Amino acid sequence: MMIEERFVELNRASTQRIRALADRLTDAELQQPVGEHWTIASTLAHIAFWDRRTIAVLDKTEAAGKLVTFEVDVAVNDVALPLWAAIPPREAARLAIESAEAVDRRLEGFPPALLEAAYAEYKPRVVRAIHRNEHLDEIEAALRGERGG
Repeated sequence: MMIEERFVELNRASTQRIRALADRLTDAELQQPVGEHWTIASTLAHIAFWDRRTIAVLDKTEAAGKLVTFEVDVAVNDVALPLWAAIPPREAARLAIESAEAVDRRLEGFPPALLEAAYAEYKPRVVRAIHRNEHLDEIEAALRGERGG
């Protein structure tokens, strides 16, 4: 499987999208609902968590010299939501930016053969923009007054 050639560019663009959003929104706006139980801030904390999880997989993979993954049930989103919601909005935005930048750098310098294995196993692990943009689109829709669920 060929890695998305533009993954570095796509990831950087989604990181910039997070930064631009964080720079333009007030703390009150970061508390705006996104769907029924989520806010913009908790959504950004969610993005940070999954970017950090990707870094953990990359670290274990590089140390082992082969793809190493570990399951994290998606139920973690429901379990962690109250914790993410407790993070002050500006801190959630900072964590999202820092985590995105960290995983972008890690992916850009990752050994090609291991990167290919990670991509083949789960494309969004390498093209982080896929996951980020899904949620950033939801945030933008909420800011336009469109209700998600």
